[in-house]
Amino acid sequence: MTAASIPFAGAAGGEPHPRGLAYLAFTEAWERFSFYGMQALLVLYMVDQALTPGHIETIAGMAGFRSALESVFGPLSIQALSSQIFGLYTGFVYFTPIIGGWLGDQVWGRRTTVLVGALLMALGHLLMAFEVSFLIALLLLILGSGCLKGNISAQVGDLYARNDPRRTSAFSLFNLGINVGAFVAPLVCGTVGELYGWHLGFGLAAGGMVLGAAVYVAGRKHIPDHPPVRRAKNRAPASAADRRTFAALVAMLVISTFYSTAYAQEFNVFNIWVRDNVDRNVFGFQMPVTWFAALDGLFCILAIPLVLRWWAWRRERGARESDLGRLGWGSFYGMIGMLALVAASMLVAAGHPVGVGWGVFCFLMYGIGFVYNWPVTLAICSRNAPASLGGAVMGLAFLTNFVANYLSGVIGAYYETMTPTAFWLLHAAISGAGCIVVLAIGRPLSRALD
Repeated sequence: MTAASIPFAGAAGGEPHPRGLAYLAFTEAWERFSFYGMQALLVLYMVDQALTPGHIETIAGMAGFRSALESVFGPLSIQALSSQIFGLYTGFVYFTPIIGGWLGDQVWGRRTTVLVGALLMALGHLLMAFEVSFLIALLLLILGSGCLKGNISAQVGDLYARNDPRRTSAFSLFNLGINVGAFVAPLVCGTVGELYGWHLGFGLAAGGMVLGAAVYVAGRKHIPDHPPVRRAKNRAPASAADRRTFAALVAMLVISTFYSTAYAQEFNVFNIWVRDNVDRNVFGFQMPVTWFAALDGLFCILAIPLVLRWWAWRRERGARESDLGRLGWGSFYGMIGMLALVAASMLVAAGHPVGVGWGVFCFLMYGIGFVYNWPVTLAICSRNAPASLGGAVMGLAFLTNFVANYLSGVIGAYYETMTPTAFWLLHAAISGAGCIVVLAIGRPLSRALD
């Protein structure tokens, strides 16, 4: 591939990354600005307004939707219903990339599919500004994200040869763009929505998505097109080696789900826990709840160059750390973050006030854990996926986030029936389980995937 190049920081051996990586990263930054801006407000908006009497009745389709949920889970309080909706929405955001990956691989091509996704998401964010279209907006956001996420991640992989050593750092830099958007969005959309009106915050998220689509169109000549590849009807069956690789990929993705399940709770029940239990007064200023979500992006931004430097330092000294081992470390850091919330909840139960530092430390641990988990997961999938199924395999990677976010919603619905200490201890155990599984089966999996 002969794309123009730029000296994008973090390139292995000083070799610059292709220019297309910058356009993809900035597109994803704006897409994440819109996504995290809306997500920072979503639970608080539902609990404090949308699902309250006098408002919930105006949402088109909500009566039937709530009835369907309660037929499975029983009567749901406002908080429990909010958690279920949050889990379903954020879950399906990461399920539909499987379908979007197939559309990009086989029907429209990746570039067209990404643009369709961007337009659907922009419309969905715009409709969030109106209470009546709340469920319709969530549906459009789910469909749009499905078209965009897996395909834009696959395009990052398309910029590099299969064994290019820059691939893992490229996905880390791509995720830097994600976390820039994740950091800025709660400060902008969250603050405006929480203090000046929910729908103004949602409107800003819509504007971010429009800008993301514009950046993508501007850089299209530097981005691999990858037109649809029609599969032959009588194609040869998958080889034994391909089947073993696929099985290893599935096992790897199961491991990453442990970390992601606990991580997803940072944007769900964590907001309610902070609102009700944490003294948010910082030097006389009452810190908005949504600002904690900005810490997720901030700590990921700070951690990415430090972790990349750490990996490079170890590599220069002959140390070889497998990508599976890195997933285990990600789960470990997540467990430590949740244990901080356990300690804070124990102090509150004993009558001692807790400040924002406990939540800050939790987000710090998850910021480091994120760098060890998600970019590594994408790099493994990109490196091992067959060329004609790159988008679909990336969609399979996002399926782990579907499972994780859905589980976080189901578990979050029980928050009111548990003590906060027990609730966060459960999540520490979930994240720690990923570390234990890596210790148990990491070596054979590494041999299958490295």
